Amino acid sequence: MKPLGKVRLEWSPEFAYAIGLIVTDGSLSKDGRHIVLVSKDLEMINNFRECLGISNKTEGHTSGYTEKKDYFRIQLGDRIFYDFLIEIGLMPNKTKILKEINIPKKYFADFLRGHFDGDGCFYSYWDPRWKSSLMYYTSFVSASRGHIDWLRSEINQSCGIKGHCAEKPSSSVYQLRYAKKESDILIKYMYYADDVRCLSRKHLKIRKVLDSIGG
Repeated sequence: MKPLGKVRLEWSPEFAYAIGLIVTDGSLSKDGRHIVLVSKDLEMINNFRECLGISNKTEGHTSGYTEKKDYFRIQLGDRIFYDFLIEIGLMPNKTKILKEINIPKKYFADFLRGHFDGDGCFYSYWDPRWKSSLMYYTSFVSASRGHIDWLRSEINQSCGIKGHCAEKPSSSVYQLRYAKKESDILIKYMYYADDVRCLSRKHLKIRKVLDSIGG
């Protein structure tokens, strides 16, 4: 694709990673032009900026009812990129209506890693039922059942793992979760090289757990 607008519309590992961030922590304004990303993590904002090759400034951003600017926000105005995002499956007010995203299979691992950095979670605990048994899970969340079902299907096609999808009534979101053996497969798929773009704190958390058991 030719470089049009501010963002070069060409699929690459970093471009796909940035799309994953937009799908989770980003939003499209109703004006048909602006894309916004908000995060508590400055590294995520910087990753987004670098992956898209833009120089837009980062702003402090408030959340909820507090006056404290404890979030970071970056806004990009690019009608051509905006239209591209619409074409691949995004839309304004996407939270509960998002479904599939048109990602080339070649770059799905990078998109998935961005999705994980945005709305994913990795956690571990010692199972009291078994001696020296460390359990860990990799999960993704979404308020859209259509999107989480699509994500599960794509992961199954790419990695051959099924996962488990559950609704969390208290927060009105769906959680797609992979237990230990499937997590091992999924983690190797997402972090297929040492230098892939990612949120370092999440990757470090995973590595500490796996290193502790020689994984």
